[in-house]
Amino acid sequence: MTKYHFTGIKGSGMSPLAQILHDVGNEVQGSDIDKYFFTEKPLHERNINVLLFDEANIEEGMTIIAGNAFPDSHPELVRAKELGLEVIRYHNFLGDYMSRFTSIAVTGAHGKTSTTGLLSHVLSGYSPTSFLIGDGTGKGEKDASNFVFEACEYRRHFLAYSPDYAIMTNIDFDHPDYFQDIEDVFHAFQSMAMQVKKGIIACGDDAYLQKIKAPVPVVYYGFGEHNDFAARNLEKTTEGTSFDVFVRNEFYERFTIPLFGDHAVLNSLAVISLCHYEEVPADIIQKGLETFEGVKRRFTETVIGERVIIDDYAHHPTEIKATIQSAQQKYPNRKIVAIFQPHTFTRTKKFLHEFSESLSLADQVFLCDIFGSARENAGDLSIQTLVDLIENSQILYEETVDQLLGYEHAVYLFMGAGDVQKYQQAFEGKLNS
Repeated sequence: MTKYHFTGIKGSGMSPLAQILHDVGNEVQGSDIDKYFFTEKPLHERNINVLLFDEANIEEGMTIIAGNAFPDSHPELVRAKELGLEVIRYHNFLGDYMSRFTSIAVTGAHGKTSTTGLLSHVLSGYSPTSFLIGDGTGKGEKDASNFVFEACEYRRHFLAYSPDYAIMTNIDFDHPDYFQDIEDVFHAFQSMAMQVKKGIIACGDDAYLQKIKAPVPVVYYGFGEHNDFAARNLEKTTEGTSFDVFVRNEFYERFTIPLFGDHAVLNSLAVISLCHYEEVPADIIQKGLETFEGVKRRFTETVIGERVIIDDYAHHPTEIKATIQSAQQKYPNRKIVAIFQPHTFTRTKKFLHEFSESLSLADQVFLCDIFGSARENAGDLSIQTLVDLIENSQILYEETVDQLLGYEHAVYLFMGAGDVQKYQQAFEGKLNS
């Protein structure tokens, strides 16, 4: 049995990997900063020891897995080198680990966490499946035949992987602090495509994914009739969505999902396509689709009295639009109140007008101060810049959440990738008191 120490164990990839290694019988511990992150809850549930950063955590006999955010000069990593211990970067370890299974990478600018969660759930109903989801959830099965994981394009980290299959949900410009433009993003995905061993399942409604070249079959899914797997005859209700799936223009099956919005249909269609390719029976796919309970921070609902409060990770204009569309489908007769916290100054500046357009789909908009990052904690614009572009918007602070009380029967969308939950918690505190 190996003893693993994770430097940066609360990371969105590190935490689920620690969970997986623990589940299959390894001794696991880790360290991080003294701040609570939702990714650490499953670690505590497994009694995995979470320590504060300290070089004294590093002992003889350990294998060190280092988070990508921490330089080689980090005291724990320096100590590990002094002791002659093996230090492996997260993405390199993951790339090697997955070679033991039929590995399925889920990547894309948007939708990868939800699709990874859905695929993991559906496949687990057919054969033992280990999985790593970017919402901090991981599970290891000792007799797993499949390994489903979320593969992030940021800084081209996904090029550490050579999976059997890849699901590509879309290509869109994001992470302007790293990528130069949409062509730069496309080239990253093109490089990833060349490393896939068996097949790619790609959204054929995406113009850039249509241009992907690969040494393996590329199977397309989407709404357009040109796709190998096409969703048709959609029926949207307040309970969910039903649609027919045609495989190369032949009717295959009608599926029902308890999910909302066109993006949810596309995510489900990606899963259906992969499962059909792997010969998973349609009834098992349907059972998995209808019992899926979602992933953390993706349209996560809380009801307090007459108000519906939704927590969502949406931090790009495309994602905001999809989240608002989902709320409008499920709650067609309610006002939609969007509370949005922009994430990073570079992204806010780059997509200023796109943010304005997508947020304007809500009935009322409240904007929180821009959330910086460790790499970028200041910029040449403020939240007022965005407020000036949106007619029905105003600034929200933690101490002014009382402003939200004026919308009694509304749906509140708390959106962002920073710490927008603190505004939600302050608001829920007001409601519960």
